[in-house]
Amino acid sequence: MKRLHVHIRVEELAQSIRFYTALFAAEPTVAKPDYAKWMLDDPRVNFAISSRGGPAGTDHFGIQAETEGELQEVYGRLRTAGRPVVVEGKTTCCYANSEKSWIGDPQGIAWEAFLTSGESTVYGKDPGLSPIQPKAKSACCAPTPAAA
Repeated sequence: MKRLHVHIRVEELAQSIRFYTALFAAEPTVAKPDYAKWMLDDPRVNFAISSRGGPAGTDHFGIQAETEGELQEVYGRLRTAGRPVVVEGKTTCCYANSEKSWIGDPQGIAWEAFLTSGESTVYGKDPGLSPIQPKAKSACCAPTPAAA
């Protein structure tokens, strides 16, 4: 079963961790000096915050697959959406090892489709999303690729 992913940039991580811990009635699944993540089942969402990559606000949304088959299904949907798709492939992002692709919606909001294969001890790179997100400055872990 897939999971919705939401990533928000925050100005003060500790204050935001306290707020979202109270809102979700759950401690973060991952907590780092610049990042926190809640893997919630009700609602089924991977909710992340970070103090990286630009001003506070929405960073990106995504669909997290739990199997390779689900990931390929979502990749198929990206290809039919009529927008450029950036295939990032295997990468390290947000303290996790993943395979992912990116697409921008008509408003320039970045969406990622990804499958996580394990944890990482490093956050990963912070490249920009200009090929698919012309209105954005950059996203936390989104690629600056040649569009696939």
